[in-house]
Amino acid sequence: MNLNIEINDFIKNFTGENLESFDVDIFKDLRISGDDFHEMIFEFSKKYKVNMEDYLWYFHADEEGIMNLGAFFFKSPYLRVDRIPITPNMLLQFARSKKWLINYPIRKIPETRYDLIFNQVIIIGFIVGLLIFYFVDL
Repeated sequence: MNLNIEINDFIKNFTGENLESFDVDIFKDLRISGDDFHEMIFEFSKKYKVNMEDYLWYFHADEEGIMNLGAFFFKSPYLRVDRIPITPNMLLQFARSKKWLINYPIRKIPETRYDLIFNQVIIIGFIVGLLIFYFVDL
């Protein structure tokens, strides 16, 4: 099968639509975001055996999930960089080369996710507070 057709069909599985152009921004124009975007890229890498060693998710998509209270104080990685669009043409190129071929700009992203640590502290504090309230009330 033609690789162009395969990539079109692959993306169609995630969007339900045929591509009008191979130059569309998958995140912005096709509205594949959050977990759906990450799942699509993971499936793409498996199906086409693309080496994802150099892949940096936060340049391409956002995160999904519960409200990130920690992001009010510490920015999530995807909010710290300018987004780099991924197009079907790029996926076609990566599938042919078997490598993720993006040279990312120099970035200063903390290795520790302080936003997530903040969220965990809040949740643990809430649970401890409930336990204290429950046992003191006995």
